[in-house]
Amino acid sequence: MKNGLFAGSEGRTIIPAVRKPEDLAAACRSDWPILFLLTGDLFTVEDYVGQALRSGKKVFLHVDFIAGLGNDAVAMEYIAGKVNPTGIISTKSHMVKQAKKCGLQAIQRLFLIDTSALEHGIHTVQQNRPDALEVMPGLIPRVISELSTGTSLPIIAGGLIKDHEEIETALRAGASAVSMGNKNLWHTFANA
Repeated sequence: MKNGLFAGSEGRTIIPAVRKPEDLAAACRSDWPILFLLTGDLFTVEDYVGQALRSGKKVFLHVDFIAGLGNDAVAMEYIAGKVNPTGIISTKSHMVKQAKKCGLQAIQRLFLIDTSALEHGIHTVQQNRPDALEVMPGLIPRVISELSTGTSLPIIAGGLIKDHEEIETALRAGASAVSMGNKNLWHTFANA
């Protein structure tokens, strides 16, 4: 991996993306050391993050999806001080910057729908200095390759991943990891 975000992962490349509370236990039982939490609200998120941390996972909270939290500096201070995830994921530049100020790791999520979005994404990364990028959709090997060679950040491919071949394609293109909500793939892909 390109930096310390995945330290201790020993090359493990699947990241369970928990989109429903009922999937959290399966992600916590999985062999994968990192999980993305994309569900919860102001009343439940602290418990969800605590469950993941107690199971030995690094947990990244997708702050754009947590109901009841604002998207300002005070919300990030609350997340860092009270919820205590390993880090956050966001599409919002100011949230990535604020997370870093609060001592959290930050993953910038980019939706790459055209050349303009790719160019804007590169500019955003240069400005925000996240710890990693999550590019969506994850089925764009040429763009993953360009980003992988054009930045020192780990690239996480996410979105629309349906089978092992797509995982392998993303990894061969230069992705450091692949995030997915399909829990069947969490348990069946060789984690070595």
